[in-house]
Amino acid sequence: MAWSARLIADPPDLAVELQQCLAWGCDALGLDISAAQQQKLLDYLDLLQKWNRAYNLTAIRDPLAMVTRHLLDSLAVVPHLSGNDCLDIGTGAGLPGIPLAIALPGRQFHLLDSNGKKTRFLFQVKMELGLANITVCQARVETLATSRQYDVIVSRAFASLAAMVAGTRHLLAPGGCFLAMKGAWPQDELAAIEDQCVVLGVESLTVPGLDEQRHLVRLALRPS
Repeated sequence: MAWSARLIADPPDLAVELQQCLAWGCDALGLDISAAQQQKLLDYLDLLQKWNRAYNLTAIRDPLAMVTRHLLDSLAVVPHLSGNDCLDIGTGAGLPGIPLAIALPGRQFHLLDSNGKKTRFLFQVKMELGLANITVCQARVETLATSRQYDVIVSRAFASLAAMVAGTRHLLAPGGCFLAMKGAWPQDELAAIEDQCVVLGVESLTVPGLDEQRHLVRLALRPS
């Protein structure tokens, strides 16, 4: 059931409504997210709304829709995330990296985007929310200058699976996996990478309050 269907006839003020919507969504996802973490998620959303007025970081303007389409959509990945070091490519406004970093403070998240306005916003979020477990990098993925490799490389509406694998395979640690967040089942994209990758799974995700298809593709590189 959508959150809007649960509102009482005389709805609470927006701040309370956002808090209740997020708490309901976290519970529906089966996630153990503390009250302090939930507040930090809402603080991130508040910064996103403020910066969005000048920087156009997201087309979604309604705060309740942001809870569903940004926070809960990102948090739906938490049960499928493994390893300690995660690279979020094409992170944009920090999705899914920022919500994941707040939910999983013991893990490291590296947020990569080529857009200077977006990375400036991410630096501000890191500073204001005290997120010591995130690193922000402004670069195109194909020009990222690092010898570091990551346990997980995650993307949300970034590119095709073939482009994701081609651009980041050198960044994936041995035994690591790709996590690609998709809408509908990406049958054609999966066929295009079958000679390069082993499909570990394609999970159907249920995002509370969202009546749209969501899938998470998990891939590993085939041995060379």
